[in-house]
Amino acid sequence: MSSTFILVAGDARVDNLVATAVGTHRTAIVVGPRAVADAVAASGVEAVTWLGEPGTAAPESFAGAVAEIVAAAAPDLVLAATRPGDRVLAGAVAARLAAPVLTMPTQVTAADGTGGWVEVTHAVLGGIAQQTVRVTGTAVVVLDGGASTSGTSGTAPVTEVAVVADPTLVVVETRPAERAQVDLGRAQRIVSVGRGLKAREDVAMVTELAAALGAETACSRPLAEGLGWFTHDRYVGVTGQHVQPQLYLALGISGQLQHAVGARGAGTIVAVNADKAAPYFREADYCVVGDLYQIVPALTAALT
Repeated sequence: MSSTFILVAGDARVDNLVATAVGTHRTAIVVGPRAVADAVAASGVEAVTWLGEPGTAAPESFAGAVAEIVAAAAPDLVLAATRPGDRVLAGAVAARLAAPVLTMPTQVTAADGTGGWVEVTHAVLGGIAQQTVRVTGTAVVVLDGGASTSGTSGTAPVTEVAVVADPTLVVVETRPAERAQVDLGRAQRIVSVGRGLKAREDVAMVTELAAALGAETACSRPLAEGLGWFTHDRYVGVTGQHVQPQLYLALGISGQLQHAVGARGAGTIVAVNADKAAPYFREADYCVVGDLYQIVPALTAALT
C-alpha cells in the first residue's frame, strides 16, 4: 500500500503537500510548536508525529531525528515545502535513504494499491522541459507548501515522540531583516517590468499601476541583479521566483526563456512591448504593441 510522509519545519501551510500525497495513509512529521502540529492535524492527513516543543532549537537541528523516523517507516513518497528549514529536513531524509530528490513537480502518481514505485513528472533545465521518472523505493519531492487548510478534513491524532536536537547546531542570533521581503509565490496579481524601463525613478510609475491593480511589483533579472533597481526577491525567472498569479502583466520584458519560465504558471499573461516581434508575444494571452511610458499612465488613470 502506497504511503506518504510530509515534513513540516515550523510552518503549517501544507495544503499543496497534502494534495500531492499518494496512497491512503499520509503522515506528517512536525518540528515546531504544538500549535503547528494541531494545525497540520486538521489539514487532511491521517496522523501527525510531533517531535515536542523545540524551545530555542532551530528546526534544522532535528534533521537527523526526522531522517531516522522516516527511514524506519520506508514510505513510498516524502514531501517537503521549498522553505529553508523544510529543505534541510528533506535533504537529511534523502541522504539517510539514499533517495533521489525531485523538484518542481507537476504530477505525482503511485502504483495502484500495492506500492513499490512512484512516478513524478517535474520540470527540468530551469523549467524549459518536463521529465517523468519512476522511482522504486522512496522518492523525496520538494514543492511549494501552499496555504493552511485548517479544519477541512477533520483532525488527525497527534503523537508526541521525544527526540534530542543536534547540539552542534545552535542559534546564536536572530534579528529582523533590514527590509520586508515579498512572497511573490502567493501574489494573485503581479506587475513585472524589464529593460524597457529607462530610469530608476520610473519605477514609481510601475508601482502606481501595481497599487491601482492591487498587485505586487516584480522585474526581470537585469533590473535586480544588474542595475539594483529591485531587490532579488522581486526577480522572476529561472534562478529567481517562480510565480502563479491569476494575472501577470509584463511591461517592457522581451520574454526570453530565462524570464518566461518563471511566470508560466500564471492564469493570464498580458505583455506590453514596443517591439512587435518580442518573444513574449508568442505565449502571452493578450499582447499590446506600444510604449510602456504611454500605456502605463493610461492604465493607471483608467483604474483610479
